[in-house]
Amino acid sequence: MPLRSNALAAVGLAICAALFFTLTYVLNRSLVAGGGHWAWAVILRYLITLPLLALVLPWQGGLGELPAELRAHARTWLLWSSVGFVLFGVALTWAASSGPSWLVGGSFQTTVLAGPLLAPLIYRDARARLAWPTLAIGALIVAGVFALQWGHAPGPLHARDWLAVGAVVLAAFAYPLGNRMLLLHLERSRHTIHAVQRVFGMTLCSWPLWWLLALLTWWSVGLPSWREVWLAGGVALSSGVIATILFFRATGMVRRQPAALAAVEAMQAVELLFTMLLGASLLDEPWPHGFAALGAVAITLGIALCGWITGREAAGDEQAMRAVRSDRSA
Repeated sequence: MPLRSNALAAVGLAICAALFFTLTYVLNRSLVAGGGHWAWAVILRYLITLPLLALVLPWQGGLGELPAELRAHARTWLLWSSVGFVLFGVALTWAASSGPSWLVGGSFQTTVLAGPLLAPLIYRDARARLAWPTLAIGALIVAGVFALQWGHAPGPLHARDWLAVGAVVLAAFAYPLGNRMLLLHLERSRHTIHAVQRVFGMTLCSWPLWWLLALLTWWSVGLPSWREVWLAGGVALSSGVIATILFFRATGMVRRQPAALAAVEAMQAVELLFTMLLGASLLDEPWPHGFAALGAVAITLGIALCGWITGREAAGDEQAMRAVRSDRSA
């Protein structure tokens, strides 16, 4: 597939992933509002995700070389699965029950800057450079997010709200860090692992920590209700399976195209627009106005500019792109 078509297809997959990620906010909000505990929301999500992925795998080539890869590099998989899934999931779900939904959803969009800022720290090739145009567009999107927050804020933020913001920012960096580090490892590995196998492997490697957290939560708050199990199952299907596979497949398609990879990660900003649309149409929430409306425009503009940068990156110097592909040093 030509580079331009490949990059734009990856962006399209990322937008679809954002829609299914958005459903997570709705289901988690329903679970906690109904008296459920935030810890069971995230624990059950990942415990249910693994058997769901096991049902998908036979249609995606089975386990393939994943067992050999896990035996050879178990420590790497355990480490980055804990960062990309456990640290991310716990921080984001705790924040979802601790702060306003508009604050949590908006703050997570700082993930559009996480990938470009992490690049110089994790790469040792041409990808290590700071993509200044992408950072500028990411800053525009984040400014739009804060305008949305300002327009939606009912009053001054309290200490617990700021803790929720900190937890969401932590999650926003943990998710791309775990994903990128595992992709970087797989570039050097002699095993070929596709997106579904990668999600299955990361979920499997995160299971020990999830079972430990499940025992601690059972001891502290008791067993979950069936309502919590069903809602967590919905999160597992929408976010843990469909959205994660789509997002990982998108990042895998452009892992050697720095600007395109950053643009794919930036498409998660669409979650905020989806949240407003679903809230207005299904929950009778008011449409944004004033600063919030300006923020929505800024986010939309930033997304459009990301797509344009993706096209320029894909249409760039093919010889230079081959050089980036051949450099697998870390």
